[in-house]
Amino acid sequence: MLALPLGGGLTGCGFALRGAVDIPPGLSPVYVRGGGLVRQSVEGRLAGSGVPRTSQVADAGLILDLLSENRDARVVAVDQDGKALAYMLTYRVRFAATDGAGGTLIEPQVLTLDRTFDDNPDVAVLGKELETDIIYSDMADDAADQVILRLRAALRQRAGAG
Repeated sequence: MLALPLGGGLTGCGFALRGAVDIPPGLSPVYVRGGGLVRQSVEGRLAGSGVPRTSQVADAGLILDLLSENRDARVVAVDQDGKALAYMLTYRVRFAATDGAGGTLIEPQVLTLDRTFDDNPDVAVLGKELETDIIYSDMADDAADQVILRLRAALRQRAGAG
């Protein structure tokens, strides 16, 4: 019984979930172009915010282009025998956003995320591959959060200018 008044109070005070996006009616629905892990994460965040989406670019009021997604790993520490002890995992996402008329909302830009992965020589190779896949998946989630934050900022800037 107490949950309803509390929920209403939070809505009235301007409370919004982290990563929530409010798309102005003139820029709705949203079309997300591109693929990969980051697209899945972005789509999930838009769905969680109740943002209308479309599968047809011609119907879109806002087009979010996920232009590229790259993964890289490099050795950052070795033992006395030259075996890798740690890797730096890098995840890069290049993206841009335009309105349905082709007006720029976000110029093409690159997000770069880095994580250190300690390589335990006692763990089987398949376990290491699974762990790196999990880390890259987490990085895609973090990249999606950053894309949404930058989209929110661009929409706020556009609303202030218009």
